[in-house]
Amino acid sequence: MSNVKALPLLETVVEPCCPPLTERPLTADEAERTAVMFKALGDPVRLRLFSAVASHEGGEACVCDISDVGVSQPTVSHHLKKLKEAGLLSSERRGTWVYYRVEPAVLAAMGQLLTKASAA
Repeated sequence: MSNVKALPLLETVVEPCCPPLTERPLTADEAERTAVMFKALGDPVRLRLFSAVASHEGGEACVCDISDVGVSQPTVSHHLKKLKEAGLLSSERRGTWVYYRVEPAVLAAMGQLLTKASAA
């Protein structure tokens, strides 16, 4: 019998970091954090996976339901890992399957960044 315990994966949480791009120039730190998100979404397969999760009924998707993006299963896993590392997805293992979800704060942060600043 092994004494090794499974440790939970660390999840990155994206918080609204930045004002709308039209409000003021981003600081170096804000630009760095924002670039990580956009870099992760800059790959067509990752963008398709992110969209599949975000639009899936119930707000979450089993990896078994979103894997048909024209690449092998190991490649899907790699892309999902990159989306998680960028803080765009969170996941939960249930039995043999992993379920992914886009946290509402992530979409809100992205939407806020790309929204025209309101007049004060």
